[in-house]
Amino acid sequence: MDARELIEAYYLAFNRGDWDGMLALLADDVVHDINQGGREIGVAAFRAFLARMERCYAERLTDIVVMAEGDRGAAEFIVHGTYKASDAGLPPAHGQRYTLPAGAFFELRAGRIARVSNFYNLADWLQQVGA
Repeated sequence: MDARELIEAYYLAFNRGDWDGMLALLADDVVHDINQGGREIGVAAFRAFLARMERCYAERLTDIVVMAEGDRGAAEFIVHGTYKASDAGLPPAHGQRYTLPAGAFFELRAGRIARVSNFYNLADWLQQVGA
């Protein structure tokens, strides 16, 4: 699987809610840069992140555009979501819907995703959920 196919497979798995499928595409020591947050390392941390995401958010991505060359890639997309349950440090959830442009950068190694750095406008999201 080349870089573009790997990133596309990652987002196809995301849209299916196939967390095991997503995790199978990651290097064991994957680095995950959370938007305006910290850096987590390893598949176990990524699995915990996905569990929190599944509890708090229902999201579907559209208009996904993937750019890749060599061991680097990027994607931009639109997130269509519902804020289902309150997430730590964020406003209370009560089913607010949001639509948000977002993007990610990837580093690839040995046919796996070694780094995912996600970006979106947090102020925009906060406004949409009524913060």
